[in-house]
Amino acid sequence: MVGEELVGGPFLDADGMKALGAALAITVTGLASAWAEKEIGTAAIGAMAENEGLFGKGLILTVIPETIVIFGLVVALLINSA
Repeated sequence: MVGEELVGGPFLDADGMKALGAALAITVTGLASAWAEKEIGTAAIGAMAENEGLFGKGLILTVIPETIVIFGLVVALLINSA
């Protein structure tokens, strides 16, 4: 799949490019989700330190960035199925 011929031939064929695109979709969405969860989690903990009644809202807001990874997984599956 990868490195069929390094000189004078294709380096990545179509299947290799699909796998690379799917891996990139998962990686970028995973990193973005992790960064967003860190920021939201920090703010939610700070808010709960002042008012314990904000636990539910903080929990929901912390879980929302996980949908980004689910979208990345769907895109990766669509790339591999084409």
